Amino acid sequence: AEDVQRHADAALYEAKADGKSRRAWFDPAMGARAWARLDLEHGLRRALEQGEIELAYQPIVDLRTGVIAGVEALARWRHPERGVVMPGEFIPVAERAGLIVELGRFVLQEACAASVRLGAVAGGGPVPISVNVSARQIVGADLVADVRFALDRAGLGAQYLTLELTESVMIFEGERTDQVVAGLREMGVRLAIDDFGTGYSSLSYARRFPMDELKIDRSFIEGLGRTGEDAAIVTAAIAFGRALHLDVTAEGVETADQATRLRALGCDRAQGFLFARAMDEAALTAILAADGMFALTGPASRLQAG
Repeated sequence: AEDVQRHADAALYEAKADGKSRRAWFDPAMGARAWARLDLEHGLRRALEQGEIELAYQPIVDLRTGVIAGVEALARWRHPERGVVMPGEFIPVAERAGLIVELGRFVLQEACAASVRLGAVAGGGPVPISVNVSARQIVGADLVADVRFALDRAGLGAQYLTLELTESVMIFEGERTDQVVAGLREMGVRLAIDDFGTGYSSLSYARRFPMDELKIDRSFIEGLGRTGEDAAIVTAAIAFGRALHLDVTAEGVETADQATRLRALGCDRAQGFLFARAMDEAALTAILAADGMFALTGPASRLQAG
């Protein structure tokens, strides 16, 4: 009887994971997947309580100078048995388990505090920092209050924080989304359209919401210099951003040729493996303390003294 109940639970979990109004029949592989998900869910609850979630930081580089213009904060889960679990694996679990708002609050608070710490090392003001925001944080929590608390707790000016919104976030029509965006703008927080170009309505959302930055999706950068279609999309995206007076950042830049082409097209900033993978705070601190800047013509290991 216990096995039957366990198998039924596994089938139910599988059906829920695939969407509402779904039927699922148990098979052994399904049971393994379901229990793996449940294990991750329970582990994630523990991770939030015991401080196993940490942030990594990927530099965002000014394409004209090679200077670090800011960083993007990315969550990592340092699992006691599995090692580092990447966000692509645990973020969907957090969404399903109703933990994404709590996780988002932690990332906001830690990112704001890190901005101030990194700025002190660099000898200037806080380091501008970008944080990804989920749809559930927009519609299911008081994001404006959460952001204000994180800024106040860290003593960080709102202008140093950028919230990255994807189309899946902005697709929620209605008064609630408009109020949240208006509240963030009034506070002085910067807003960025993330993964620009991947959705059919990216252009309309960019016009509807007052934004500060446009981030071109890595899928188009990969084909830059190889396919005319991707080059045309990137060129159009940069022109669109400049027409709206937005900062334009290219994601997933991996080669010097891509960086050169982007710079020639008028792209402002870039991030990707050409410059650096996401790193822990200690590694980023070492770069900032050395007053280093990234070379624009070689791999990430080529750092020049500033």
